[in-house]
Amino acid sequence: MSRSLKKGPYVYEKLLKKAAKAKPGEVIKTWARASMIAPEMVGHTFGVYNGKQHIEVFITEDMVGHRLGEFSPTRKFIKHGGKLQKTVEQGK
Repeated sequence: MSRSLKKGPYVYEKLLKKAAKAKPGEVIKTWARASMIAPEMVGHTFGVYNGKQHIEVFITEDMVGHRLGEFSPTRKFIKHGGKLQKTVEQGK
């Protein structure tokens, strides 16, 4: 379910302030994964926390309107399979 149009987009205010003060190339650490990406954030690099570490995300124009958490996966996919998968990989 999306956010009400009456309320507007959720953008964490401290992130906008930090982005305005930040120097080019500086990583801005944040835990606000639910914050929407605003046009003022374009060109900055954010360190988005995924529960274990901060993953650096460089914001481009295509990302505006999305959430910061979409670009910082919380789970690491290794691979499916087991013994059968090992035999398939060795055959290649």
